[in-house]
Amino acid sequence: MATYLEPRFQYPTYLLRRQFFKVFGAAFHIYGPSGELAFYSKQKAFRLKEDIRLYSDESATEEVLTIMARSWLDFAAAYDVVDAKTGEKVGGLKRRGFTSFVRDEWTFMDAYDNDIGIIQEDSMLMSLVRRFVPYGHLVPQKFAGTLQGQPVCEFRQHFNPFIQKITLDYSMDAGNMLDRRLGLAAAILLCAIEGRQNEEVSFG
Repeated sequence: MATYLEPRFQYPTYLLRRQFFKVFGAAFHIYGPSGELAFYSKQKAFRLKEDIRLYSDESATEEVLTIMARSWLDFAAAYDVVDAKTGEKVGGLKRRGFTSFVRDEWTFMDAYDNDIGIIQEDSMLMSLVRRFVPYGHLVPQKFAGTLQGQPVCEFRQHFNPFIQKITLDYSMDAGNMLDRRLGLAAAILLCAIEGRQNEEVSFG
């Protein structure tokens, strides 16, 4: 079960919106269920390894979470998720490389790198359409997150050809099994990594 977190980490839903005008790297606004800004995230540019930070607001003065790739150009990349305030390793996320060629899959890991759950794209058919049909990347993605076979979250991409948006929904996790920080890190990676890779495949 997840540890106690400050209120803004405990919302049942979040909306992640990729910043449109960003020349280098990427940035995301993360809103709570009432439309308030809960967090701001930036992907650092010109890094050999993915380096993404989560902040309390757009000023980027208070860092709350770090998402760092362990290696560069790794097809099955693993990312460490660390609480920036305490230095505590929250857990990790690992992309299933060869499986994700045809259907995106990620693994939830605990702080000791044990596999504890998965994130899987909605269907094989739709995943193939998104990858290999011209402009298929415009078909919104949907992912289900499970821990020990139990649904804990859902990631739903909104149809928008210009601005990437994803809703993160924890409403099915009544037992609070998933650490919300790990779920937010997963949503940011799905925006930053999967969206970019699917566009590259679709346009070939």
